[in-house]
Amino acid sequence: MSRITLNAKCRLCRAAGSKLYLKGVRCNSSKCPIEKKGAVKPGMHGAKGGSKPTDYGIQLRAKQKAKRIYGVQETQFKNYYLKAKKLKGLVGDNLMILLEKRLDNVVFQAGLVLSKSLAKQLISHNHVLVNGKKLNVSSYETKIGDVISFDEKTTNAYKDVVPGIENDFKAPQWLDLNKKNFTVKVISTPVREEIGHDIDVNLIIEYYSR
Repeated sequence: MSRITLNAKCRLCRAAGSKLYLKGVRCNSSKCPIEKKGAVKPGMHGAKGGSKPTDYGIQLRAKQKAKRIYGVQETQFKNYYLKAKKLKGLVGDNLMILLEKRLDNVVFQAGLVLSKSLAKQLISHNHVLVNGKKLNVSSYETKIGDVISFDEKTTNAYKDVVPGIENDFKAPQWLDLNKKNFTVKVISTPVREEIGHDIDVNLIIEYYSR
């Protein structure tokens, strides 16, 4: 399975032209390359801009951006799209909701970890519990009523350094974060308006409709 190294993450943000929040705290600090230099494309010719992108290139970039934000591979992302088409409602909304309900995304959005890559790592190493049982599948689709927590060792290691303990931190409305017990409960299905990522879903649909 392919993976994105730490050194490549900032290049991905610059290539996308915006922050993808792949490095957690660093993305909100002055060390972020986009904060320093702006969204200049990586490479020796990045500052020159280059030729005007085609319609296909624009659609591809939108799809790649969504993939990288949620940390999924090509085949998996296409499967989400195909599943979204079969559900009732708008395909774009369904796609975003399916991605948002992933276990690794819930752990991150609830403020239990600093980045999605750390969420994936903790899940794969059996440190995350769903309804009291260990689950090592990052793509698990969370359901209403699910309670997500860490094992005791992980809770003690991270409870003092994660975003969720900050007074001004607010989890999405569809998640109920218990800062005292360091757990989060899924209380509803996310709605499209609550998903804050700057992703043009229509371009993704156009890409797969070619």
